[in-house]
Amino acid sequence: MEENTAIDKTNYGADNIQVLEGLEAVRKRPAMYIGDIGIKGLHHLVYEVVDNSIDEALAGHCDQITVTILESNGIRVKDNGRGIPTGIHPKLGVSALEVVMTVLHAGGKFDKDTYKVSGGLHGVGVSCVNALSDPLIAEVHGRDGKITMQEFRKGIPQYPAKVVGDTTERGTIVTFQPDLSIFTVGEYNYSTLANRMRELAFLNKGITIHLLDDRQKDENGVSYSETFHSEGGLKEFVQYIDGGKEKLMDDVIHIEGEKNGIPVEVAMLYNHSYSESIQSYVNNINTHEGGTHLAGFRRGLTRTLKSYAEKNGLFKNIKFEISGDDFREGLTAVVSVKVQEPQFEGQTKTKLGNSEVTGAVDSAISEALGNYLEENPKQARLIVDKVVLAATARHAARKAREMVQRKSVMSGSGLPGKLADCANNDPMACELFLVEGDSAGGTAKQGRNRDFQAILPLRGKILNVEKALEYKIYENEEIKNIFTALGVFRGTKEDDRALNMEKLRYHKIVIMCDADVDGSHITTLILTFFFRHMRELVEKGHVYIAAPPLYLVKKGKDQVYCWNEVDRAEQVKILGGDKPESVNIQRYKGLGEMNAIQLWETTLDPSTRTLRQVTIDSAAEADRVFAMLMGDEVPPRREFIEQNAKYAKIDA
Repeated sequence: MEENTAIDKTNYGADNIQVLEGLEAVRKRPAMYIGDIGIKGLHHLVYEVVDNSIDEALAGHCDQITVTILESNGIRVKDNGRGIPTGIHPKLGVSALEVVMTVLHAGGKFDKDTYKVSGGLHGVGVSCVNALSDPLIAEVHGRDGKITMQEFRKGIPQYPAKVVGDTTERGTIVTFQPDLSIFTVGEYNYSTLANRMRELAFLNKGITIHLLDDRQKDENGVSYSETFHSEGGLKEFVQYIDGGKEKLMDDVIHIEGEKNGIPVEVAMLYNHSYSESIQSYVNNINTHEGGTHLAGFRRGLTRTLKSYAEKNGLFKNIKFEISGDDFREGLTAVVSVKVQEPQFEGQTKTKLGNSEVTGAVDSAISEALGNYLEENPKQARLIVDKVVLAATARHAARKAREMVQRKSVMSGSGLPGKLADCANNDPMACELFLVEGDSAGGTAKQGRNRDFQAILPLRGKILNVEKALEYKIYENEEIKNIFTALGVFRGTKEDDRALNMEKLRYHKIVIMCDADVDGSHITTLILTFFFRHMRELVEKGHVYIAAPPLYLVKKGKDQVYCWNEVDRAEQVKILGGDKPESVNIQRYKGLGEMNAIQLWETTLDPSTRTLRQVTIDSAAEADRVFAMLMGDEVPPRREFIEQNAKYAKIDA
């Protein structure tokens, strides 16, 4: 009788349990350790290596860090710290360098005498980078005056750590190439890395971070580079974020001290805008979802300002309640705390959970801000007047919101008359295209798939919300149509200003504008609206920008769509051969110039189109850019245009 060796798939027993040894677990489930295997995860590798250098700086042993993007899209990180230990580990019998690079949860971060605080991914950072690189080369300079090197491929040592020379310098150099059998993308974005390096320089005053891009070299072969250094720290950070906004007060309020053993630093500045921008950090990690330190800041700010205003009779004429939001309108702030054993909610460290931090930050804010208000009565009055104005405007905005929502209920479905809705009722399957103008809207309505694609034409340029009070926004017809079409509104039980997305009707919201200057302006206006008033949609990945083609290259019956100048030139060569002049080139300046079939083939068809998802890599940088582009201050915008003029193209 033949023995059946097949595993019974219906039986769950010991044979079904996989034991993943060491870095094999990281390669098997990389997203668990670095968030994802796309563009964010790719850049996260760099942050993890740089975090090690920053930890050396926090411990007082490093002040120079150089990050280089190599021509191969690999990365080299060099610092002048003490260097990773290279001696033989007493328990494992291999060099400490190999242990740090190959063992999860190994490193000096778990020894409070070595690093009092540290960033990085729960101590698994550099070993995760090693697991997901092919190859990674580590060089340690200065331990016993030697250069020690070791190479790894996919986390596996290629040879034991070995001495390869002598040196009078010290520090660590880590060079790695992301493993493209793991990652879905392999090209580093310079500006994304620059934003993070700039951020780290502000958060760690006195450190110098150099960023070089070997992929961009001038005629002399010199790589494009920037150097980030800050002596003012958070004070300069707030001024940088606030660069495009009209200031309400002259000086940055700077608070620095230690409460209950927790170092707390805050810098804050009020401006004349109608939105708040508060960035929070724990051990240099940007906590996008806030947490206990942000709660402590908000509580301390509200209580202290409210107490001062009431004591001085500045709220006596207000007939309605002033909320915490009113105290933060027009506020730009950076809150940074250092915690020995931070507890983060979620794998990607976006929300701090340590309960003891709330009281520490609250106490630090209350004491220092209270003193500032007493010592600066003129500035204090400006802040309180701003709060009163914000409360009055919020009261008007609530009434305007209620009118919009009540009108939607009274008018049956509540959907805008211009909306061409789709048949499908499943929000996850549905797409809404915000289209510039009635002409393009008509073409899009004809070319779409009516089952899951809805079209909402927008007339002209929507309101610039960067310069508008909130209640004015609800008076704008196009913005009202966006709110009602999406099925979202402001106000939840927990937060009067939060976006209620329970009835969101489309999970893909696509901005589809003309490929000219006006189209770009309208796209920016819509993005500003989403960032300031529907940021939750962006953060959850619901917002996209369509990419219609710029050219149709045609010869006889052969035709090819092109999305940029390089494609166009290449297709002219292919189709034209020896006679590039019988080739016909059509430039699409507007969506209305395409017929319905062409629009479907190039921009609407999910199997062939290109959609660019709108993400927020750095909320601080996004806030600065929107304020600079759409705000009242002209000089920062002029400087931006001059710096980027080389990328501008004049429409023929």
